[in-house]
Amino acid sequence: MKILKSAQIRDVDAYTIKHEPIESIDLMERAAMTITNWISKHIPNQKSLKIFAGPGNNGGDALAIARQLTDYKVEVFLLKISSKLSADCQINLDRLKELGIKINTIESKADFPEIYENDLIVEGLFGSGLTRKLEGLPKDLVMHLNNSGAEIISIDIPSGLYGEDNAGNDIDAIVKASYTLTFQLPKLSFLLPENEPYVGKWEVLPIGLNEEFINKQDSDYYYVTGDWIKENLKNRSKFSHKGTYGHVLLIAGSYGKMGAAILSAKAALRSGAGLVTTHLPKIGYEIMQTALPEAMISIDWSDIIFTNIPDSENYTAIGVGPGIGTKQNTQKALASLLQHTEKSMVIDADGLNILAMNKELLKNIPENSILTPHPKEFERLIGKATSGLERVEEQINFSKKYNVFVVLKGAHTSITCPDGKCYFNSTGNPGMATAGSGDVLTGMILSLLGQGYNPKMAAIIGVYLHGLSGDLASELNGEEALIASDIIENIGMAYSYIKD
Repeated sequence: MKILKSAQIRDVDAYTIKHEPIESIDLMERAAMTITNWISKHIPNQKSLKIFAGPGNNGGDALAIARQLTDYKVEVFLLKISSKLSADCQINLDRLKELGIKINTIESKADFPEIYENDLIVEGLFGSGLTRKLEGLPKDLVMHLNNSGAEIISIDIPSGLYGEDNAGNDIDAIVKASYTLTFQLPKLSFLLPENEPYVGKWEVLPIGLNEEFINKQDSDYYYVTGDWIKENLKNRSKFSHKGTYGHVLLIAGSYGKMGAAILSAKAALRSGAGLVTTHLPKIGYEIMQTALPEAMISIDWSDIIFTNIPDSENYTAIGVGPGIGTKQNTQKALASLLQHTEKSMVIDADGLNILAMNKELLKNIPENSILTPHPKEFERLIGKATSGLERVEEQINFSKKYNVFVVLKGAHTSITCPDGKCYFNSTGNPGMATAGSGDVLTGMILSLLGQGYNPKMAAIIGVYLHGLSGDLASELNGEEALIASDIIENIGMAYSYIKD
């Protein structure tokens, strides 16, 4: 699903109106009805609704919703900051008046209504076309809504929030929505961590905008959907064998950190790799043989750390990093591995920390390798960003500079590509913020890379599958009780979920 800028979405609206053809007021009616239907499905009609409308088309949506919610007790409030409304907002205001519905006008703070915690606010004060921060009466009203303690549903975008870059915005002048119901496509700002307090839970509601025109729009940002993942999953042949699905090498583990190697190797096998060989220090031999008999083992010269590189010629993919530590001999071994390997690699955890400590090694990373940092590892590797958007831009620039894929882990994990494209994931939950979750992801991506998926698809599918496995595990165990092994145990179910 493409993520378009606010100006592009306005172009899509205009194109749809012209070529469907449909009157703009009728498109507004259609959009409003999707939210009305959502409210009817999710909100009991005993709930008292207070609907706040602004002077533009976002306000027009709110007024249309107020008229459509015939089964609810609705109070309507119109923010009046000038004598003019947008044409479609005015039409919907007139339609409400014709029905005899009272319109409460807000022209000063004295007009602010009392709002109770058990009320539900539906707000359409300002839409995605907003280009400057709210001040004066609009800001005061937003603060009044936020301080009420009532749940808030924002129409299309929380009022006061910009669709893309919110650097310099006034954070006190943005609605803190409980739910954001956005039209057709997500906004980039929804996917950035600093905006979570304003966006809340969000959902995309299709309103029939012209898909052909959307597909023609240029965008570097995408939101990964299950249908797209399903289209790109490979089917297994009846006459295939373990050699068909690759032989991956996983370099992982050190004294006290063998769990990382076990989790990563098990995830690689569960994700479909035909063969998995783990390169371990000698201390890990019996541990791995006991915990995961399906994995083969390559033994390091050292008893406790990674110090030498095995012959990698016969492996279809190589992964390195989980639990290897950052000792001096391990740093030298990783440097040697990068120098002598041309295959795309998956580099995680301590592999990334070593790169951050020895940035001259970055130029030796094989092209199209996949790096999987969490935010702190990313910060060590690339530097601190002042905002989520700046961090994504730095991530894109790093991918382009070193010709690698970067998987920045977190809510809506972002995957950046050497061509400058960025894909945001749509699966996963806070329960996955647990020790070993990243090691599992490394094994899953390594497995897909070894099975013959190109690095881009290995990264995107791996991240999506990892998040979905975590979602299924969360349904069984709850977020608080979820551990990394639960994610592995649900990989098979996740595959079935996607296919079915």
